[in-house]
Amino acid sequence: MGHSHGHNHDHGHSHGANKKALLISFVLIGTFMVVEVIGGIITNSLALISDAGHMLSDAAALGLSLLAFKMGEKAANASKTYGYKRFEILAAFINGITLLAISIYIFWEAYHRFLEPPQVGSGMMIVATIGLIVNLVVAWILMKGDTSGNINMRSAFLHVMGDLLGSIGAIVAGLLILIFDWNIADPIASVLVSFLILVSGWRVTKDSVHVLMEGKPSHIDLKQVETKLKSLPGVIGVHDLHVWTITSDFPTLTCHVIVEQQSDRDDLLQTASKLMHEEFELKHTTIQIEGEGSKFHETEENCN
Repeated sequence: MGHSHGHNHDHGHSHGANKKALLISFVLIGTFMVVEVIGGIITNSLALISDAGHMLSDAAALGLSLLAFKMGEKAANASKTYGYKRFEILAAFINGITLLAISIYIFWEAYHRFLEPPQVGSGMMIVATIGLIVNLVVAWILMKGDTSGNINMRSAFLHVMGDLLGSIGAIVAGLLILIFDWNIADPIASVLVSFLILVSGWRVTKDSVHVLMEGKPSHIDLKQVETKLKSLPGVIGVHDLHVWTITSDFPTLTCHVIVEQQSDRDDLLQTASKLMHEEFELKHTTIQIEGEGSKFHETEENCN
């Protein structure tokens, strides 16, 4: 049986960049949230306090994502043999569920506002504009991290984008109310924004559940993996082939390869591991090599 694994320097660099981006974003969002709460209490503004509630959900999402990266750095042990890296996926899952819950809550609030459009004060424009600036800065910082390949980073980024869209919606609604006295613009903007948040939340939740369910990475075709392994000299067959993801950027493979008796197994193992790494970016592979007519192989055939 053979085993190979490796993590490149770029992964470590992006990990550090992700942590730094999350920390700065967390401080910015958290600070603005406190300012909004204080301002809301002093001015008796419900708009400010409710917007602070949105910021609180962002701060919680960013804090959870940051905690996930810190947890992921903990070394593997006898109890957690892969370490705590999958905590990142759990954080993404929680963030995804939260996005869904926020969107449903906004839909519910918008429904009541459609029935009775409220009188919205011009102060919402000031708050929304400040919120937009803060969210634009935070979104820009997060984009410096790996928001495409890392599910955890993407979930945190989508939380901020949801709030950013909320600020844009509030500004547009505020202008329509100010110019046309069209108070129903407020719930319409809320519905449009919550729909976008719902789509984003669904994608993050679906992707994180796929990883938690040991699903196959989307960029890997199992048939191609099997064909490539079978094309190696001396290989007769491949069975018990499994490909899954431990966490973002950590795809894993295990399989049994049946070879001709005279094959150089060490050389074949090295070639197969290198092939999997180069062709499919599989950095962690465990390949069990079995001779033709192996009794272990026969037993497994009967069991499956």
